[in-house]
Amino acid sequence: MGDSSKHHKYRQEIQQMMYVSGENGEPSTETTSMIEEIVRQQVVEMLRNCTELAARRGARAITINDVIFQIRDDAPKVSRLRTFLSWKDVRKSAKDSDEKGGEADLGVGDDPAGGAMSGGPSVLDAAAKKNKKAKVKLPWEPSSFYSQEVPERDDEEDEEEEEMNHITLQRLRKADERTNAMTREEYVTWSEYRQASFTYRKGKRFREWAGFGIVTDSKPSDDIVDILGFLTFEMVQTLTEEALKIKEQEDMWRERTGGENAGTKKRKLAQGGLFDLPGEGKTPIEARHVQEAFRRLQAKPKKARAMLNGTQLRQHSNIRFF
Repeated sequence: MGDSSKHHKYRQEIQQMMYVSGENGEPSTETTSMIEEIVRQQVVEMLRNCTELAARRGARAITINDVIFQIRDDAPKVSRLRTFLSWKDVRKSAKDSDEKGGEADLGVGDDPAGGAMSGGPSVLDAAAKKNKKAKVKLPWEPSSFYSQEVPERDDEEDEEEEEMNHITLQRLRKADERTNAMTREEYVTWSEYRQASFTYRKGKRFREWAGFGIVTDSKPSDDIVDILGFLTFEMVQTLTEEALKIKEQEDMWRERTGGENAGTKKRKLAQGGLFDLPGEGKTPIEARHVQEAFRRLQAKPKKARAMLNGTQLRQHSNIRFF
């Protein structure tokens, strides 16, 4: 990609995302630059594929479905993204309702709790029903092949969320373990870092960084930018989590085999770093851990390789999105 140094614009945001993902030390510039380049490579390839899909339809502009189609094989991630888009729509609807004074017709009576107290439907229930998050429909799903919609079961959404929440709950469990011993100030910092984004209030910088106008002529909608903001955070998170596993395995191997200063060399903290936490005694992951994490995440599933065995099918892309 030529001189990639000019593309490294998100060191602070990546540091914050890594901290939220479990990295307590302050990563080197080399490490954050490698993560940024990997994420940018994923976004550029994603936009390139989206542009090709749009061209096949005879369209110039890419759509949110073109973007989601790139991760269609990762059902849990698609489910998390659908939930993100659904609640985004709920927030927008609620905001529009407030601006139009819609709160006046949400219920009967002056007392917001009056309906519930008298046995009738509460105003809050009515508001929740009115702003219930709509399920995002995708055109390649079997349900879209039929003109008539099949009524949803009451527990259908619960099943979907249960599948989605497997990874999410693991992350929340780890986050709970980390934040349990935090002081109030540390938790405020943690909460702030969870809002780190490649896209929020950085639209012009992100469009230039991602290659809009070069990789694709399409002008991105707000929804597309929001989706890419969601996906880039997840990319950094996935890379960090995998790199931390590799670092942990490496440390355990050194301890078992009596490797270099095993048991005596503590992982030291970078003094005065943004992410210092007392008593951790750990050095941050290095660029080589990120590189190995990327290699593992690029490994094709065995099932996919078996299906292509003996065929001359050419893979459309050398990059596997994660």
